[in-house]
Formats: sequence, structure tokens, C-alpha cells
Amino acid sequence: MQGRVLSVASECVPFIKTGGLADVVGALPAAMAAQGWDMRVLLPAYRPLRKYLADMEPVWTEADLFGGAATVYFGLQDGVSLMLLDAPHLFDREGGPYSGPYGDFWDNPQRFAALSWMAARLAQEGVGGWRPDVVHAHDWQAGLAPAYLRYAGVPGVKSVMTVHNIAFQGWANADLLHTLRLPVSEFHPGGFEYYGNLSSLKAGLVTADWITTVSPTYARELMRPAFGMGLQGVIAARAAQVSGILNGVDTDVWSPEHEEIAFGPGKMAGKAKAREALCQEFGLTVPGPLAIVVSRLTDQKGIDLLPEVIPAFAAAGGGLIVLGSGDHALEGAVQALAYAHPGRVAVKIGYSEPLSHRMFSGADAVLVPSRFEPCGLTQMYGLRYGTLPVVASTGGLADTVIHASPAALAAGVATGISFHPTDALAFGQALAQLIGLYADQKLWAITQKNAMKHPVGWETSAAAYAALYQRLIG
Repeated sequence: MQGRVLSVASECVPFIKTGGLADVVGALPAAMAAQGWDMRVLLPAYRPLRKYLADMEPVWTEADLFGGAATVYFGLQDGVSLMLLDAPHLFDREGGPYSGPYGDFWDNPQRFAALSWMAARLAQEGVGGWRPDVVHAHDWQAGLAPAYLRYAGVPGVKSVMTVHNIAFQGWANADLLHTLRLPVSEFHPGGFEYYGNLSSLKAGLVTADWITTVSPTYARELMRPAFGMGLQGVIAARAAQVSGILNGVDTDVWSPEHEEIAFGPGKMAGKAKAREALCQEFGLTVPGPLAIVVSRLTDQKGIDLLPEVIPAFAAAGGGLIVLGSGDHALEGAVQALAYAHPGRVAVKIGYSEPLSHRMFSGADAVLVPSRFEPCGLTQMYGLRYGTLPVVASTGGLADTVIHASPAALAAGVATGISFHPTDALAFGQALAQLIGLYADQKLWAITQKNAMKHPVGWETSAAAYAALYQRLIG
């Protein structure tokens, strides 16, 4: 065994998920085990997770954890070495991880400070003979874990802070300084002070031994005002301790060979059948490329560009199926597209995992016009299924898709289409290129197979994390 890692997060598949963070945290333990690392995941025991406690062992008790007693339980659940922080006064609530029926929980700063505090305590003391060599904190919810470690002067434990999305920074009022058990001496611009208040993400960024982001391009972008969202100077100041490591996808779950209509790089007839079934399911007749969007419907994801580019795409023979939910105005905008283009555009508001699998199986292309995208998993699913990604050239999208430029097509290495800047003109040009590429079926087939051969699993990324952990602990 190379070493021990305590992974601290607010979400983890298959237990609790609101976004891609959960997929990453859930996939890392098995990926790191293959590299010889023992990783445990510390999660809050939200109400839906309390059912697991009966089969787990209590390993730690805390008399006063930000307003009430708490117990940490440990056990192997669904293949994950799981530690659940049971603090009913903080986590046993109706709703999701961050909000309830009436909006965000008012005490989120205390709730996730408690998670971070417990991570630092477990790292400091160890439990049952197990003590981590590295605490790996994910996003703002775990941002205070490296800070509590640093302020307590815990020897022999290193920390890694991973930024999955810098748009969420864990802001809290300055008057919570003492409540959150933070030292007044660190309330300054070089510490966790942020425009007169507190930021748990900034606390992690300035105290962690190393900072990672979920793609190399995003790591560079975060040092620029357009992407750093106020924290670009903090990250730039620590550039020597910043690296980007791409996420991967679970290739057992996302496997065209195991879909109901199976296919693979050497047997593509199944994809044609899946396309026919998908068009029939949505009542579409599409002579050109059938594209999909599987996404939160927000401006960040570039969904507002669809009404500007899809009419011309549909007129040229293309089709579109949208699956997602989000901003009500954007939901209405994509529904209006379906109304205006019957037989070419269809929309399903909401999310369905089985449907998303059928869509990736049957579609020809997946559209990801994000204005910023730290890593992105959607384009990787597209690569895996030979559903060519059409992506904005930003973050992890730029790192995972080889644009079908004349040189890349001539060399036989293209895997999709990318465009820049993220505006309707460039996006429309990319869709026009997609129409042209689809018309050349020989070139299309080569590009599809290139995409399906592109590595999107966790092997390379896990090896990079293993090398980082080893370097930190010497």
C-alpha cells in the first residue's frame, strides 16, 4: 500500500449527487486502489444516507460540533470505504445537500465547516489505527479542511485542494469568524478574508499544500480575471503549486458495448439501430446529423445560444433532442424551438439516466457550448459512444476534444469539433462544419472511431493523483 487518503466532499455517487462532483468523488476510491492507495470518503450523513448507519461502525464521537453532538461511522458501502458524519442538528433535514423547500439552508457555513473540522480531527488523531497521509478536499464545502489542518499545526499530514467549479466559493459573513473556529490572525487578504467577509474556498486555496483543478486548461484559465471570478490572484500567487488533472468517466457504466442496443468501434451497426429507435421515440425525421444536449439549462452552459443557431441547423437537415432543466426562461426557449421545428427538434425537461444512455447511443453529435467548463463529462460520454462532441474551446473541453481541422483530418486524429469564441456566430459555423462532415460518410466513420478509441477512463488521471500524493509525502 502506497499510502492513505481521506477524501472530503459534500457529494459522492452512488450516495448523494447534484452534479459532476459526485461522480468524481465516487470514482476516485476504486481508481486510487488500483494505484495502491487506500482512500476513504468522508460525507455528511444527510437524511437519505442515515439508512446506511445501521450497518456501519461508530468510530468517533464529538460532544459539540457546531451546536450539537456528532458521531462518525465507518463501513464499506457499495464498494466505497465510507465515513459518514452523523450530526442530526446539521444534516438530518428535508431537501438536498444545500437547500430545502424554502431555499438555501441559512447555516451552510456552519454545516460544511463541521465537515471540514471533522476531517482535520480525524487526520490529527487517526481512527482505529488508520490515519491519512493526505487529506484531499473537494470544492468550497471542504475548503476549511486544509485550513484547520494548517492552523492546528498537524504534523505528517499533507493536504490537496481540488477546485471543481470556482463559481461556488463558500462565502460567509465576517461575524461568523469565531463561530467557525477560525483564528482572527488569519483574517486578512493573504488569509481567508475575502472582500471583508470569509471564503472557505479561498481558505483552502491559501493553506493547502497543493491545488488541483479538473483540467490543465482550467488551471491556466483560473489565473485570468475572465475565469478566476475574483480568486485569480490567489491562484496565480500559488502557480508553482497548481496543476490540472483531468477527470475520467466510469467506463463500466458508460459502455456502448453493454447498452440495450449494443455496438462498438468494430461493430457500428448497433449505433444506426439506436439512432433509428431514438428518432422513433421522439417522433423525429432527421436526414442530417442528429445532435443532443444533455445539460443544466443555464447561461454558463451556453443554452441561450441554441435559439440563435438551431433554426439554420434544422433547415440544413440537422435535428436536436434536449434533455435537462434549469432556468425557466431557457426551458421555455428550447421548448419554443421544438414547437417551431416539429419533427426536427424535441425537448424533455428533467433528467433521466436511462434516457441519457439512449440519447448518447443513438445521437450523432453532442453539443456542449459552455462559456466555461472546468472539465466536463458530457463530451467524454460523447467520445465513448462515437457521438461526436461539438464544444466550446474552454477548460476540459479544449483538453479532451481534437478539433477536426484540415490538419487533424488529414492526419486521421480528429475526434470532434471545437469553436471559439463562445458566441452564436462561431457556434453556427461549428454546426455548419458538422453538417459537412456528416455528409462525408467515410471521413465521418474515421472520426467516430477516433473518438471511441480516445481514452476517457480514470487510469491516466489516477496515476497523476498517485504521483502527486507520493510527491507530497516524500
